[in-house]
Amino acid sequence: MKHILNLPRSLAPSAAVVAIVTAASMSGAIAAPKMLSLTAVDGYPPRALQVKTFINFFIPEVDKRLAKTGDYKIRWNQAFAGQIVKVRHVLTGMQQGLGDIGIVTTVFHQDKVPMQAVAYVAPFVTSDAVLLSRTVDQLAEEFPAMREAWAKYNQVLLTSFSVIDSYQLFFTRKVSSIKDFKGMKIAGAGLNMRYLTGTGATPVFGSMVHYYNKFQTNSIDGSMLWTDAAVAFKLVDGGAKYMLKADIGTANSKALTMNMDTYKKLPKAVRDVIHEVTALYRDHTGKLALSDAGNAYKKFAAKGGTIVQMSAAARSDWAKFMPNIAKDWAAGLDKKGLPGTKLVRAYMDKMRAANQPILRHWDRE
Repeated sequence: MKHILNLPRSLAPSAAVVAIVTAASMSGAIAAPKMLSLTAVDGYPPRALQVKTFINFFIPEVDKRLAKTGDYKIRWNQAFAGQIVKVRHVLTGMQQGLGDIGIVTTVFHQDKVPMQAVAYVAPFVTSDAVLLSRTVDQLAEEFPAMREAWAKYNQVLLTSFSVIDSYQLFFTRKVSSIKDFKGMKIAGAGLNMRYLTGTGATPVFGSMVHYYNKFQTNSIDGSMLWTDAAVAFKLVDGGAKYMLKADIGTANSKALTMNMDTYKKLPKAVRDVIHEVTALYRDHTGKLALSDAGNAYKKFAAKGGTIVQMSAAARSDWAKFMPNIAKDWAAGLDKKGLPGTKLVRAYMDKMRAANQPILRHWDRE
């Protein structure tokens, strides 16, 4: 305060002013936000839609909402592209505390979180990624066993969501119907390989990060994927120059979860913000999946790809040709004491209520 005391008396601030300035200064120090650290993980790189929207939407939106109160601030450690955990090991890594919040590709963990697969076992039902994501989140509220499955692995389920407008098939040669699948090696992530039952194709289980090399080395003849991912991972350059546009439908292939120990330690105000932003992130990602799809088809063609539209009759034939994988899957869950049949019926009821273009009513057979 020496510089104040040396001022002429007429210009020196009053004691009250000094007290206000001092109080304001002290208040500012006390109000500094508490710093929290969160490590976000996914095995996929930032070009994958769910990672891209997490970086560009989820993190900024959480930061913006926390800044409104100024009580907390998050220091984000972004560990994507396998920096900490590989694609198939996100759930295990999260369980062990290697990540605080992560994006789990659920098709790789049907043994651990089986009820997540409800849309996968009911293809040719919907291609609306936003509707699908919201529906599965509603089911998680109606069927507590869905959340309890995650809790067994020390996870809090924040949302189940889709990054897919619709599964298509990509081949090294022109294919127009399932009759052409015979003798072909077709790659996929998991349960969707059941769509190939009886076609004569050989299922090859894998992840899209490896499809390019598998096409290059002739290890596969085709893959089941959505177009935005096929473009992002340059499958045309790898040799998959033909798309069979079968419009199989979307599925909730991703789940955003938090390590339960981390979640419990977070202040309620921060947890509330994360839940609020999670719903927005889910819908934002689903909308982008749909809007990006149109551009993806154009990019696929521009890269030299050829799009073969599967006829309505051929799609219907394929849907009817499949075994009732939904019924079989549900019966398997029922035997384990899980509400499989009720879950499939609830899912289909919601899709019917939403007037979706259902080719096969899996729960009514």
